[in-house]
Amino acid sequence: MQNKRLKVILFSIVLLLFIPLVAMLFTDEVKWSLADFIIAAALLFGTGLLCELTLRKVRSKRHRIIFCVIILALLLITWAELAVGVFGTRFSGN
Repeated sequence: MQNKRLKVILFSIVLLLFIPLVAMLFTDEVKWSLADFIIAAALLFGTGLLCELTLRKVRSKRHRIIFCVIILALLLITWAELAVGVFGTRFSGN
């Protein structure tokens, strides 16, 4: 079961990364570099692994949900900062 979830995580990452790749073929509005794909893959893989670790180690279903929601929120905040610079850090996309 645990290996199956890891395969689902990896397949989901590949599927998600195909979206900007295909979009780049049809429009000039999406311009990702190799570094963008590597960073996105690392963020998604890290998030997937943290959620998997949470599912394995946390006993309470309620706590599992809370921790996974927090992990996903951190992913979205980080992604937004890298994309458009919500907080204005030196890593922002501006």
